[in-house]
Amino acid sequence: MSHAAALPTWWIRPGLKAPDGRLAIAGRDAEALAREHGTPLYVYDLAHVEEQVRALQAALAHTELPHRVRFALKSQREPEMLAFLRGLGEPETPGSIGMDVCSPGELEWALEHGWLPQEISYTGTNVSDEDFATILRYPVQVNVDLLSQLERLGRLAPGRKVGIRINPRAGAARPYLPVGYTSDVDAKFGQYASSGPTKFGIYAEQLDEALAIARRHRLQIDCVHFHICHRMLNEELPALDQALAEAAKMIARVLAAGCPVEEINTGGGLGTVMGEGDKPLDLEAWATLLADRLGGFGVTIAAEPGEFFVAQAGVLLTEVVSVEDRLGTTFIGLNAGWNIMPGRFVWGESVELVPAAEPLAARPQSVTISGHINEAPDLFAEDYAFPPVHEGDIVAMLNAGSYYLAVANPHCLRPFPKTLYLRDRL
Repeated sequence: MSHAAALPTWWIRPGLKAPDGRLAIAGRDAEALAREHGTPLYVYDLAHVEEQVRALQAALAHTELPHRVRFALKSQREPEMLAFLRGLGEPETPGSIGMDVCSPGELEWALEHGWLPQEISYTGTNVSDEDFATILRYPVQVNVDLLSQLERLGRLAPGRKVGIRINPRAGAARPYLPVGYTSDVDAKFGQYASSGPTKFGIYAEQLDEALAIARRHRLQIDCVHFHICHRMLNEELPALDQALAEAAKMIARVLAAGCPVEEINTGGGLGTVMGEGDKPLDLEAWATLLADRLGGFGVTIAAEPGEFFVAQAGVLLTEVVSVEDRLGTTFIGLNAGWNIMPGRFVWGESVELVPAAEPLAARPQSVTISGHINEAPDLFAEDYAFPPVHEGDIVAMLNAGSYYLAVANPHCLRPFPKTLYLRDRL
């Protein structure tokens, strides 16, 4: 089937280029890396990770507000990545990066890999007594997102400091940020979209009850947390501003109740360039909105992205194991499956694929690109414009640095992928 298409070049950036018509990661030839180390192989450009961290820190510093940056551990937890992040700065120094965790296992993983308890923020959901038994052993920031969870924590640890996760919206009106992850509808996360309430966060209508629970158990609310976007880019900034205005109203109510709030945690959800037409998020504009809406409270402003730091840094290199016409559709089979690259299978996300040897080659055909897991939905792309390839060729999946490796599993007893972390660029 013919399917001529414009060549996708939106992905080209420092650290991911096509010199002499060949894909290069951090200045290394991608096909050569695959031949040397074997496939499937995740390759990380750590220089890109540092660039993203420093850009975010600089944007917040420009506001002159006290601020704190953490990394969402669920997005990438490999020891090599954590060692690199830990090396960005000594604990609690301006260049360092803290840790955002969401399970007891993640908490202990962060501690094992060099983070101090005071650098860690725990924000979980549906936390059990058994979970709290581990969490409460450490003096970490704990944020709870349900009235019942606040009641549970108060029963287990009366008098403790605690943060509350809020869900800013206006009564029964639509949420202010259409791409909101905490909010009710997430246009960019379509399979999780809902017209009703979500599982996350205390609503404005519940805030008085939350404050009453805190008083009853002598809990000290020292943090207000919210997470109201997913892959947010510039076009969503006006909606973010509206959501921040609603969050500010709720924060003012918490402060008016006499709570000793020391931090406002704005979560993550910042977007990166992931497709044709995307433009990099204006971090200065984002930080200015935070300062305008939240700066007047005189407390530390925190952010804890994950995907923003690592998504673009990772590339998955795979090998073509079959090319076959099936009733008029060309199927390209790779030696990787959804178990190590679950973006489409789990979240319905698209991924850009390019041949490593000729990433800028013309794309005259429409193909289906499939994995090697013995399940029909194990597909990476359908009706996808792609150059001709042959068995043994190397195909790269771009912008695969967050979440995918973190949720890799040995389904069908397929092994975990190899990983390669490149600390510098040639």
